[in-house]
Amino acid sequence: MKKILFKGCGTAIITPFTKEGVNFKEFEKLLEDQIARKIDAIIVCGTTGESSTMTLEERKETIKVAVDVVQKRVPVIAGTGANCTKSAIEMTKFAESVGVDGVLLVTPYYNKTTQEGLIAHYSAIAKETSLPIILYNVPSRTGVNILPKTCQELAKIENIVAIKEASGNLSQVAEIANLCGDELAIYSGNDDQILPVLSLGGIGVISVLSNIMPEFTHTMVDDFLNGTLEKAQKAQIKAIPLIQSLFCEVNPIPVKAALNLCGYEAGTPRLPLLEMSQEKQRILKQEIEKLKSS
Repeated sequence: MKKILFKGCGTAIITPFTKEGVNFKEFEKLLEDQIARKIDAIIVCGTTGESSTMTLEERKETIKVAVDVVQKRVPVIAGTGANCTKSAIEMTKFAESVGVDGVLLVTPYYNKTTQEGLIAHYSAIAKETSLPIILYNVPSRTGVNILPKTCQELAKIENIVAIKEASGNLSQVAEIANLCGDELAIYSGNDDQILPVLSLGGIGVISVLSNIMPEFTHTMVDDFLNGTLEKAQKAQIKAIPLIQSLFCEVNPIPVKAALNLCGYEAGTPRLPLLEMSQEKQRILKQEIEKLKSS
């Protein structure tokens, strides 16, 4: 069985911005609060972290700050994917040099590729690093779907250890589990499908919800993995209205608004993403308060 980076809930953490750049003081506060509230891993510079609108230097500094602040208390996993294989290799090598525990590699976007191209892309990156790699399948954003048989091929590579499955297709998740077994761990990439993915053999979630509800989300996964199924089921169902509010606009627009409502200085998303409307913020605030009080 391959090395497991983490079991449980990993937070796909936001990147707080000011007009000048990354708000590292607030970022450190977010990291410390996540660890204090029982999160199992930190995923930095992913989709929720707005890596696509960060400069190369901002991404590098944010990854390094995360490693330096967390100090191995939980795994730090860096988003180092790109639609250019060479760029993904360079960022992965940088992340390894500063001490991350693993990397999250999204499928190539815009230029896209074939299934054979995906195998070549990930194989080339894997050869250039000793870090554990999590594949990231999110076809709604990239236009590319990693098919189960492609997962089976990639799982033969020693340091490709897991997949973040955000296709929303539970039949596909089941087929990946069947074909790959212990050779490829599965993380839910959708907060509304945490328990369904766990029920198919998944070992955790890479979560947006846990930015604002880390202990709640950690406990939900922990309860399921420890056999307290009814409690976990109730938590998943109870969280659905808030999860829907967190995805009523493009991620991370709502989660940044949610963190601001909770007293953090998350800032606003970078263009072309806009700030959430006041009416939707009102509904979001209601759902946060409702879940926190239940």
